[in-house]
Amino acid sequence: MKIYLIAGEDSGDLHGANLIFSLQKRVKDLQVRGVGGDKMQTAGMSLVAHVKDINFMGFVEVIKHLRTIRRLFRQVKKDIQTFQPDIVILIDYPGFNLRIAPFIKKLGIKIVYYISPQLWAWKKGRVKKVQKWIDKMCVILPFEKDFYAKEGVSVDFVGHPLLDEIQKQTAKSKNNGAKNIALLPGSRSQEIQNMLPMMLKVAAKYPQYQFVIAGAPSKTADFYEKMISEEGDLPNVSLKMNETYQVLTNADAALVTSGTATLETALFHIPQVVCYKGSIISYHIGKYLIQVKFISLVNLILGYKAVTELIQYDFTTEKLASELEKLFLPDIRQQILADYDVLQLKLGDIGASDRVADVVLKI
Repeated sequence: MKIYLIAGEDSGDLHGANLIFSLQKRVKDLQVRGVGGDKMQTAGMSLVAHVKDINFMGFVEVIKHLRTIRRLFRQVKKDIQTFQPDIVILIDYPGFNLRIAPFIKKLGIKIVYYISPQLWAWKKGRVKKVQKWIDKMCVILPFEKDFYAKEGVSVDFVGHPLLDEIQKQTAKSKNNGAKNIALLPGSRSQEIQNMLPMMLKVAAKYPQYQFVIAGAPSKTADFYEKMISEEGDLPNVSLKMNETYQVLTNADAALVTSGTATLETALFHIPQVVCYKGSIISYHIGKYLIQVKFISLVNLILGYKAVTELIQYDFTTEKLASELEKLFLPDIRQQILADYDVLQLKLGDIGASDRVADVVLKI
């Protein structure tokens, strides 16, 4: 059996790898090719392109890299024609995946879309394209099933794959009495450059705390160390590469860039402040288009504000420091943790990768 997968960022690489492992348990002679990262490659996939070379975010940033994206598009189309897979699995990455889906469909190849693009937040009109091109949506957020079902899309809620990953983690193992603050500035170069310097300025205000940066798998240590050195002497700041879950395991609180990391932090029961700042143009275009009240997955899934969001102009050193201090107030801390319990119940049971593998084999 031949399967083609396309993921465009670190979280997609993680979930794609786990899906490959689940498929390998079910299929003896499995061949897998596609776009992904180190984890998918380790799981046995032959890489056509690596996520570190294609991971762009924001309207302006995407326009700057159009030539790279177009080259990848041509490369992947040609590779799919040559490989002739039995099925293609698209993992999130909507700017690319929704554009290549019609080409795949015209080849007569079935398509499963795992981890939905956030069409419920903006560009809802693209649901009609999903209905036309995608054979099955496998969604990981509970409200997404109703959203697609109302539009006549074949959809299964498979639960959230992070539940499986976080279940593997060990208990906390702190070795000092200081408060440990996890810094999760994102996975894309542009967002890290926007977010991390401000987080480091907050670290400078609290020498009594230990701040640990969770380095993204697709980046190098040098990338972070340059930014740390530019902020001056910060003996209370350290960097852990490719150890995000270990960083969260040992954290008392976290400053987190909006994205999957907000949900990961919540599932580790770490009180957090959610942050986001993009280019001015990208921010104002996004503000005009986005049709939801919140940007963090925690608040979106719960349907109310459980964690503070500091977006664009609210993302300042003063406000970030103030909100960090609040995370250690007993009443606020207790309420956040109670909300996290509700969130976990909404996300379903473990076993998302196995359920998606079963869907793939049925199709």
